[in-house]
Amino acid sequence: MFIKKSLWALLVAQTCAAATAKPRDENAKCTKTTVAILGGGMAGVAAAQALSNSSIHDFVIIEYRDTLGGRVAHTDFGKKPNGDPYTVELGANWVQGLGSHGGPENPIWTFAKKWDLNNTYSNYSSILTYNETGYTDYSGLLDEFEDLYDDAAEQAGVLLKQNLQDQTARTGLALAGWKPKKDDMKRHAVEWWEWDWEDAYSPEESSFIFGTAGDNLTFNQFSDANNYVWDQRGYDWIINKEASTFLKDNDPRLHLNSVITNVTYSNDGVTVYKEDGSCVQAAYAVCTFSLGVLQNDAVSFNPELPYWKQTAIEKFSMGTYTKIFLQFNETFWPRDTQYFLYASPTTRGYYPVWQSLSAPGFIEESNIIFVTVVSQEAYRVERQPDEQTKDEVMAVLRQMYPDIDIPEPEAFMYPRWSTTPWAYGSYSNWPPSTTLEMHENLRANVDRLWFAGEATSAEYFGFLHGAWFEGRDAGEQIASLLKHECANVHSTSEACGDRIYYETLRGSSPLADYSVFDGWAVSSFYSSS
Repeated sequence: MFIKKSLWALLVAQTCAAATAKPRDENAKCTKTTVAILGGGMAGVAAAQALSNSSIHDFVIIEYRDTLGGRVAHTDFGKKPNGDPYTVELGANWVQGLGSHGGPENPIWTFAKKWDLNNTYSNYSSILTYNETGYTDYSGLLDEFEDLYDDAAEQAGVLLKQNLQDQTARTGLALAGWKPKKDDMKRHAVEWWEWDWEDAYSPEESSFIFGTAGDNLTFNQFSDANNYVWDQRGYDWIINKEASTFLKDNDPRLHLNSVITNVTYSNDGVTVYKEDGSCVQAAYAVCTFSLGVLQNDAVSFNPELPYWKQTAIEKFSMGTYTKIFLQFNETFWPRDTQYFLYASPTTRGYYPVWQSLSAPGFIEESNIIFVTVVSQEAYRVERQPDEQTKDEVMAVLRQMYPDIDIPEPEAFMYPRWSTTPWAYGSYSNWPPSTTLEMHENLRANVDRLWFAGEATSAEYFGFLHGAWFEGRDAGEQIASLLKHECANVHSTSEACGDRIYYETLRGSSPLADYSVFDGWAVSSFYSSS
């Protein structure tokens, strides 16, 4: 039903295609449906499934790519002994927080078991530490950070419970006692492993309250176990298989290779226009575009989204998480270890976390290793040629293993997520001084245009299960509106009608506080003219 292609080739092709408008189909026409779902990632499929489960089958899924899955995307890489390529994941790669016996279970873990997805437990204790001189044991710093993080997380809970002001994660960690000096590169590497690797941003760029709460809600509610997906059918196998439970082969409700250019909306309905000149008219629409797509104005809205909505879109951050893959003719690194942490002598986040796919339980004979960079380092490698990045990566490996004559890789590849036109990044993050009310504005519908995706999940932003929960909720709420009922959200409460939004969000200091007694002696509105 769904075509498997090399995503990396597709990324290149679609990036080029975005620069040149496709010719309009002279026979293009508008079709009508009850619900239009914009995007065929996890949120879009979950929304469609929720509608189908509510006996609403008149919907369409409009997807940019030639397959479902969204940022759960894989590609061919390297060669197996028989000459066939391996499959590696460019986007989402883990099932995070599986579930505990008798407790709630992560829905992604439920799907993984249902569809026999190949995955292996990520043992974060299976780690060796390095710097520019080679192997150097500073693993004790990992325990130090984790002990102090527990104290910081407890304080973040106090701030949340008592409605106190948010802080940067840097502030929260420092107050708990984690204060790495600027030149303590081992501690910076440990901090990157513990924070940036998950959030795709540094502690300075992350909300203390919500960064900590988001971590707790997944790992404390479900479990602290993460499983790495290495299935050679691709992680999106579970999304396509779930879709197959309500979509037929060649289902006309699935519009693949469909580039949306603009969306008009009102209280009467939504019209979605495509690049080929066709359109879809719907009573309701669910927009599952990534936060990056919304921030980059890749699709226009008519009328313009209200100011409160635009503000919310620009308030949140879209991170970039870049995995750089290498295949060698042999596994020269320790075969029984999953992770390798490198502390650059000069630059925080410079090719810090390496992961072996040759470790037991993964793709053992692949001789594949990959290193991850995020944020500014991800943007930097995206802007430079592959060959330059390969030279830098190889220089780090040769520092880590100075006594080994390391050959050049037989295969080398990485994506460029921040410039991919249907994603513009990897996943979202909450910056400092964020409020739940601001996020409610990101999540809220505008007339009959609804929004869903990992970014709209207050509890699970950045996680694949966040996208699933949000897609399901949007689908169920629209189904209830169509039936003139209230939706049973998360089996705990009812949601009726539109979602809450705040046209005006107030600050913490009224104008009267800006006085000489508060250290503000000069009027902010003073003009010398």
